Amino acid sequence: MSSDPASPIHFVVEWGGTRVGCTRVSGLEIAHDVVAYREGSSPEYGDRTMPGRPRYANLVLERGVSPGDNEFYEWVNTVRLGTVERRNVTVSLLDAEHDPTVVWKVKNAWPVRLAGPTLDSRENGVATETLELAHEGYAVESVGGDRK
Repeated sequence: MSSDPASPIHFVVEWGGTRVGCTRVSGLEIAHDVVAYREGSSPEYGDRTMPGRPRYANLVLERGVSPGDNEFYEWVNTVRLGTVERRNVTVSLLDAEHDPTVVWKVKNAWPVRLAGPTLDSRENGVATETLELAHEGYAVESVGGDRK
């Protein structure tokens, strides 16, 4: 088994069979609420703590603006009062052979924010846009390792 950690620079994002060329992904975070509990007859004065509901950070996708590629805008335009097109999103961390090593399967994601690029005539770089997605959690699969 390899002990080298994976590099964060080689990854792919997909939804509904479509590969999305992202330059950055963030928000793969989970935290649990802490529930304080104290039984009335407990000899301990302090509370016991128990894990509560999980809370997931919004998933944030960044990519370069490409003429004619309106995928982010079309998805944002599905948001209506009380309805939205939800999609499952897969983020895969890849090894040197382009095989997934860790896969995050994000459930029922939907756009909550789209930010266009900052335009500055003095900069030298790529215009990027940011799509922020709310979701209902994710599963993590570690599929990598030596395949001998």
